[in-house]
Amino acid sequence: MLALLIVLYLLCGAAVFSALEHPKEKQAKEKWAQRFEHFSNKHNLSKDDLEKFLRFYEEANVAGIRVDTIRPRWDFTGAFYFVGTVVSTIGFGMTTPATIGGKIFLIFYGLIGCAATILFFNLFLERLITVLAFVLKSCYELQRRRKGVLPHDQDSRRDSSQGNRESLAGWKPSVYYVMVILCMAAVIVSCCASAMYSAIEGWSYFDSLYFCFVAFSTIGFGDLVSSQQLRYESQVAYRLGNFLFILMGVCCIYSLFNVISIIIKQILNWILKRLEFPCRCRCCPGKSLRPRRNAVMPGHFRTRRNISIETDIANESDTDGRRMSGEMISMKDFLAANKVSLAIMQKQLSETANGHPRQSGSCSKHNGFSGGVGALGIMNNRLVETSVDR
Repeated sequence: MLALLIVLYLLCGAAVFSALEHPKEKQAKEKWAQRFEHFSNKHNLSKDDLEKFLRFYEEANVAGIRVDTIRPRWDFTGAFYFVGTVVSTIGFGMTTPATIGGKIFLIFYGLIGCAATILFFNLFLERLITVLAFVLKSCYELQRRRKGVLPHDQDSRRDSSQGNRESLAGWKPSVYYVMVILCMAAVIVSCCASAMYSAIEGWSYFDSLYFCFVAFSTIGFGDLVSSQQLRYESQVAYRLGNFLFILMGVCCIYSLFNVISIIIKQILNWILKRLEFPCRCRCCPGKSLRPRRNAVMPGHFRTRRNISIETDIANESDTDGRRMSGEMISMKDFLAANKVSLAIMQKQLSETANGHPRQSGSCSKHNGFSGGVGALGIMNNRLVETSVDR
């Protein structure tokens, strides 16, 4: 279903951009044809010679030669800016290696650099979730004390019931609160960076905001690129600020993308639950409904399953049944086998990374952060660690 929605999203986006940009493209093409014809007639040049000259200029443009004065692309500072766009996966495209040696070196350099940068983004996300979880948990604890659920003094807190301590220890911040905080951080960084770019680069404020999103999201079209002029006022301070803003912006947007992906998963699971529930009630009224594995439901649709990976696998293999001898494997069995392999691999990776086996049922609430690998797994593990009672 997710693949179908992505395809529909792409089709809708293509239709919107085609309606918005195609008339402008046709207008620019007609204007260029008129200018080309006028210039050819004015200077008595053949169209073939003029087109050949323009192709030479395009080759020079790729190498970094332009009509306007810009800084050298392959001096040390230009090369440093280039490798920064490589390892951050922004890839503006305004600077590219032209030699065979440079292209070969870029393959190995980018392989290691991009992997290390993604690891840095994941670790940044882990630290960020730690801070957010601590702050939100402190606010949650203060709110409970004001309502009288938790005692105010230290002595009575020690004598409080075990249920209150466990409920507070198992609490996790809502994924929606985390998304709002990350959105605010990304907007603040983008607005401050746009003010700097608008003042120094001479762009409009809207173009500066557009550049911030394209750069921070690592889309990197390259139509607007910062720090390309030969001279700036307070050049060192500006380039340092440009580097820090891009670093902070990429980290915030990367974290925001991961949180939004969790919310998209919740919405899709909720839609699938709503679609499957009426169908099962009509077709199989006497058959008990079996919840989907790894489903994350928002609100009251989310169910609690405090089962370890091993028991979950055993239950699923027992209920799915076995194939008869000589029968070809079905798609259901194939997917079930891959689920088992994925679950075992995820458990082993988690134990190797943490140095000890993961404890099942360590938390009583998920609030959207459940399971996952990569950045999502890091968020879940960090939230589990920060949910221990202080």
